[in-house]
Amino acid sequence: MADVEAVSIFAVPERQGRGPRPAYSRAQITEAAVRIADADGLEAASMRRIAAELGTGAMSLYRYVPSRDDLIELMYDHVVGTLDVPDRPTGDWRADLALVARNTREMWLAHPWLADLHRARPTFGPNQLRILEFGFGALDVGIPVDDIITLVTMLNGYVVTTVRAEIERERERLRTGTTIQDLMRQSSPYVQQLLDAGEHPMFARVVKDAALPHMEPAEQFAYGLERVLDCIASCL
Repeated sequence: MADVEAVSIFAVPERQGRGPRPAYSRAQITEAAVRIADADGLEAASMRRIAAELGTGAMSLYRYVPSRDDLIELMYDHVVGTLDVPDRPTGDWRADLALVARNTREMWLAHPWLADLHRARPTFGPNQLRILEFGFGALDVGIPVDDIITLVTMLNGYVVTTVRAEIERERERLRTGTTIQDLMRQSSPYVQQLLDAGEHPMFARVVKDAALPHMEPAEQFAYGLERVLDCIASCL
């Protein structure tokens, strides 16, 4: 029977068979990759750059981390490990999910290269499983597991979409030196033309009455989070 390629790097033992003790560990390689990505972006975290930081040859690292996809999964699981949640749900599902959401936002802001990830395959790293158990367990209140998955996915979608946009706005500010307030002032004449035309009543309400555009990012995030949690509560 032909060997089946492991789906997950976490399913592959770090040390296989006998032989000399490895010179490096996956943890060392992963930590170096995260440091580089934090400083210079995800693309900078190449095997060549990691090897230079560790003082070895790039090809030697492939014995520990076979592919770029594997490296990304290790990096992602490593930073997920920084999420501070209790060992088990507290019994207050709303507080537990809010904690995960807020901590996830902080994790992304601390490692903005996460906004460039497009992970298509589940790999179930140990830290990812820890957060999955906590988040899903928080909603284990007598509803079907499909509902738990759907509601947690809805919450995660809000967090990821919101914080990715926040990171992109900050990148744009750093690239151009233009703040969101600057952009609003620059577009003010055109916006006034639209308001005067009277053809977009909902847009007019957004401009005149909405508080969100004038909130700080953390306030916007908290405002939206409470509404998502309200939606989840209506389904329980």
